[in-house]
Amino acid sequence: MKIFILAVAAAMYGLVIVFPHRKSVVALASAAALLAAGFLIPGEGGLTLRRALLELVNWNILAIYVGSLVIADLFIYSRVPAVLADRVVEKAPTLGIAITAILVITGLVSAFVENVATVLLMAPIALAICRRMELDPAPFLIGLAVMANLQGTATLVGDPPSMIFASYADYGFNDFFFKDGLPSIFFAVQAGALVGALYFFVYFRKLGKVRMDLPYERIVSWVPTILLVAMIAGLALISFLSGEGLHATSGLLCLALGFAGLLWFVSIRREPASKAVDLVRRLDWETILFLIGVFIVVGAIGDAGILDDVATWMSAAIGGRVFLGFAAVVAVSVLISGFVDNVPYIIAMLPVAGKLASSAGMPDEVLMFGLLIGSCLGGNLTPFGASANVVAVSLVKKAGRHVGFLEWVRIAGPFTVLTTIASALFVWFVWG
Repeated sequence: MKIFILAVAAAMYGLVIVFPHRKSVVALASAAALLAAGFLIPGEGGLTLRRALLELVNWNILAIYVGSLVIADLFIYSRVPAVLADRVVEKAPTLGIAITAILVITGLVSAFVENVATVLLMAPIALAICRRMELDPAPFLIGLAVMANLQGTATLVGDPPSMIFASYADYGFNDFFFKDGLPSIFFAVQAGALVGALYFFVYFRKLGKVRMDLPYERIVSWVPTILLVAMIAGLALISFLSGEGLHATSGLLCLALGFAGLLWFVSIRREPASKAVDLVRRLDWETILFLIGVFIVVGAIGDAGILDDVATWMSAAIGGRVFLGFAAVVAVSVLISGFVDNVPYIIAMLPVAGKLASSAGMPDEVLMFGLLIGSCLGGNLTPFGASANVVAVSLVKKAGRHVGFLEWVRIAGPFTVLTTIASALFVWFVWG
């Protein structure tokens, strides 16, 4: 059974790489194969449907993701971030500072809003600036994508890998800011974001003064902003009161606020019900179904003892060289996540990182933070390393400009290396 599970997992990873747009079908088919094997060969370490659906699939994570996606779409509809970006461009003394400021805003929004949605929100502003100032849109759009991916790691609701980490490490919303009296992953990401902002400031510094007036955006409503703030405050309060990490009511809160937002959209804003249905239909169901399949497959890998075997092998290879192990986890995660979807990778490797840290006598957070940083920031390395990158490349193409692999790496590669080093060093000096 262990060999069969390994074969199914290897096939899933391979097919996800080859057919990334069919990743949900591949993951669900792989989970179905393992469930079928457990039914046909009972008592051999196979899965049962009950264990797969009630224990391995983390419905709380999925509820948080769905609810936050709905609120994110309504936040975009409200145009609040776009208006903020307009004001920044208006007040900035130079175009380079204006572009850098918009990239920083994009990152901060992405800490609480899904990355692709953030890029789609800010891209029209970036493209308008580029058209008026006759600038190449490629560097600006690449900057939007990589800053969004970077800050998506900072909070529990920023990106699926952060939610997965929170579930495994029993982290609540507040634990992303401070844990055991120490600054946590949020501040490690901010160290990287500061370096990333300086990188783009230097990149765009030679641009002249702003010589344009953007057509002013108007705020549609403050209600989605209130819902977003309520979600953040509610998750923080639940985390504080429960004292037990990712409480089950977190998912219920996000779903309830998302549902309230849809009711407001239809009943108060008087938008057609068909438009609300279309909003729900356009949610990232591909990733949601993908997560269900991956939870089951990786759960089966863990049940079979394969992750323990990997942790034992890595522990023997690293020996007592603790910093080498930390650096290796970060570097390997960056390289793998530049080419492979980071969701199945981080689900599989979190238990390994935790066991490896314990065997080395260091806090579990050291290697798990390193894994999270490497796997999330590594997605910035290539134009297909993250969904936001693919969207950015597509938007540049629609603007009449092609971005090749080498051009992406030339701009985003140094950003990835610098931000990863800054975030990783913060983790090492604070937690190591």
